[in-house]
Amino acid sequence: MDMLFQTIINGLLLGGLYATATIGFSMVWGVMGVINLAHGAFIMIGAYVGYWAFAHFGLDPFLTIPLSMAVLFVIGYLLQELLLNRVMRTSLLLSLILTFGLDMFFINVVILLFSSDFHSVNTSYTGSSLKVGTAFIPYVRLLTFTFALILAGGFYLFLRRTRAGHAILATALDKETARLMAINPSRVYSLTFGAGAALAGAAGSLASMLFPISPIMGREFIGAVFVITVLGGIGSVEGCVLAGLLYGLIQALASLVLGVSYQNIVAFIIFLLILVLRPQGLFGKRFYGEIS
Repeated sequence: MDMLFQTIINGLLLGGLYATATIGFSMVWGVMGVINLAHGAFIMIGAYVGYWAFAHFGLDPFLTIPLSMAVLFVIGYLLQELLLNRVMRTSLLLSLILTFGLDMFFINVVILLFSSDFHSVNTSYTGSSLKVGTAFIPYVRLLTFTFALILAGGFYLFLRRTRAGHAILATALDKETARLMAINPSRVYSLTFGAGAALAGAAGSLASMLFPISPIMGREFIGAVFVITVLGGIGSVEGCVLAGLLYGLIQALASLVLGVSYQNIVAFIIFLLILVLRPQGLFGKRFYGEIS
């Protein structure tokens, strides 16, 4: 029973990170209709930005989150303005090919800059834990979970309480009607892609404290991100949070019962079952609700 409680706690804490890593991907898909295969690379770059700031300036990894978000926002915004805008008007296949190519490009750039070796971020509190009943919660995981939920909540409020957020939601609902309301869809797409990349960068900074940092670490996330997006409903922030927590929990329990090698298999099987029973995802109908 103690092991089960510990496993549930670990799964939920990891699920918070998965949720934040997914929100940007989900929004880009929901608003722009683009499946961004470079999203894993954005997470990886965020992790390296955090690692670089920690290794060279001694910044606490949590303090590197704004830096990672700023760097990735600029990258995402420019990529949308200069490249994606040109292929979005053609076909989904071209955008898939382009984002896949960008993923490969960023991986190789990071290999040139940092080598293909694994890196890690170890702080003064890395090995410390908080005891809750019979469970021990590592401070790093607890703080990562807290920051992940803050980021998710902040982005939700941004969408619902700001003019820019309303423009994003309006464009997602009906691009032509939004254009009649003096909203420039191209600018909205650039803002959305930049914001999605920024959230991926923040998730990367958080992930740098939990996972080995390497040029291909983003590949470990992209499968989970895709599953969580579909489960939560494409474009739904609250759906991403719930589905992320559920995914982390399923993964942890499967690892406990069947072993680590089966954790992803079980998660994907459950994903397929939910997809058959509820194709729109857990929150698929709520994304295009009232903007208020």
